[in-house]
Amino acid sequence: MSADGRLVGYPPDAVRRYRAAGLWGTRTLAEEFHAVALAHPDRPAVVALDGRLTYRELDRRTDALAAGLAGLGLAPGDPVLFQVTNRLGAVVAWYGVLKAGLVPVCTLAAHRGHEIAAISRRVGAVAHLVEAGTPGFDLVGFAVEQGRDHPTLRHVLVLGEADGRGVPLGALGADTDPAAARALVEGIQRALDPDGLAVLQLSGGTTGVPKAIPRRHAEYWYNAAEYARSWGWTPDTRVAHLIPVVHNAGIVCAVHAPHSAGACLVLGTADLAVSLPLMARAAATHVLLGHGHYGAVDHPAFDAAAAALTQVVLSGATVPEALFAGLERRGLWVGQLFGMGEGLFLTTRPGAPREARATTVGTPLSPLDEIRVLEPGTEDEVPDGTTGELCCRGPYTLPGYFDAAEHNARAFTADGFYRTGDLARVRTIDGLRCVGIEGRIKDLINRGGEKINAEEVETLLLRHPRVVDAAVVAMPDPRLGERTCAYVVVRGAPLDLAEVREHFAALQVAKFKWPERLEHLEAMPRTLVGKLDKKRLQADIIGKLAVTAGGPA
Repeated sequence: MSADGRLVGYPPDAVRRYRAAGLWGTRTLAEEFHAVALAHPDRPAVVALDGRLTYRELDRRTDALAAGLAGLGLAPGDPVLFQVTNRLGAVVAWYGVLKAGLVPVCTLAAHRGHEIAAISRRVGAVAHLVEAGTPGFDLVGFAVEQGRDHPTLRHVLVLGEADGRGVPLGALGADTDPAAARALVEGIQRALDPDGLAVLQLSGGTTGVPKAIPRRHAEYWYNAAEYARSWGWTPDTRVAHLIPVVHNAGIVCAVHAPHSAGACLVLGTADLAVSLPLMARAAATHVLLGHGHYGAVDHPAFDAAAAALTQVVLSGATVPEALFAGLERRGLWVGQLFGMGEGLFLTTRPGAPREARATTVGTPLSPLDEIRVLEPGTEDEVPDGTTGELCCRGPYTLPGYFDAAEHNARAFTADGFYRTGDLARVRTIDGLRCVGIEGRIKDLINRGGEKINAEEVETLLLRHPRVVDAAVVAMPDPRLGERTCAYVVVRGAPLDLAEVREHFAALQVAKFKWPERLEHLEAMPRTLVGKLDKKRLQADIIGKLAVTAGGPA
């Protein structure tokens, strides 16, 4: 894919500084993985619910897949949409696509036409990789439909069971001589720039459909390798992951990070009934739990799954003290992670004081990460102890979204710090300057780790012929952290939630964005200066939930 000026580069002096410090290497992601596979050929690389592969097996299988993809006419730089779930083939597809020099575009299996049509056209996707047989939705048929009248999409690639509507991924390159496949991959990789575009992740909190986040080979591998080093991982580490794997947290924390250390990924799914026994069988030593899995500790299979655990990392929402203490009572070390697809990771790594681990998200991952806390809407730094907007730049934080010049002008300070939209406060604990996340400026709902932009949902609601005004707020939820509550002003009789769901389905909106509770108003509340008063709406729904034993409607 030719960037055509759509890709914002890191400042040359920053590139020199990161490389001189030994942070950025000179290999591509595929070359980094191959080097680790040569060093640990017989160690397990992935243990999943549907199979397992050693490093040697994964390396050879992905070489063959790369040769098959090249045989289809896919060329280095071509973007490939990923819409797959957590299965062994997803990891094979990931490295195979990278080895072919293609650019994975990390959409979610839950995305629908509203998101995919815009994303695929913005990036110029050439292929759409989907999983066959997903329950409840035909992703293969969806990909075929998305390809109709599309200016660039030429191939539907199918993972899993055979489906005549697309090219079966499992058969691609299967008959290729391993030596020939390796030579082909080496030739492709030699021509790639380690500072060039490798992956497009997607933002979770911008207006409208997600923005594309460019990740480069050297910085993306560094992000993951430094993450592994921060936890002290070795080839004996077995990293369990239950949240979507083709997502920034999945790729960095569960695929590249363990593989940078020669460790094993234990790949489960959101279904605890099958994933916790997998963790027990694989003797997982580390697990990242998002807010949607905070309840895992109460599952009857958790203690067996935790038998070999030495590290539990919590991410995605404020950690309840009861959860933290409950894990500690089981003898488990507990830390926190705050990260974003745009780059910055904050962690409470081993050695951090207990207070820091329990009440903050810790310190930046890299010694060359730079953070500032600014007065919102300005470039004025606030003193430690004062809440402001968290801003950052560094060796793995993006210098600009892809093909988004207008948005970039708002999203970065004059000297290149990314405005995260999160409210933060820095305080010192036992001599360590730690960051606490205090809320957010961006109008987002964090539903089990998936960020939903309130303005986008409001705009979609207003496309309903009877909705006159709409406002969306987060309502607390014990399992997912937050869900979406929509306040509406309508013409005629009240709408019911089923009608709203039909409306969102007709617009092909990802289901996790659909409102989950509907409240009717005669008029929206306003502040004294006439602005929509969302604080009043937020207080209203919190009050209603407090007196409603059944919770969200």
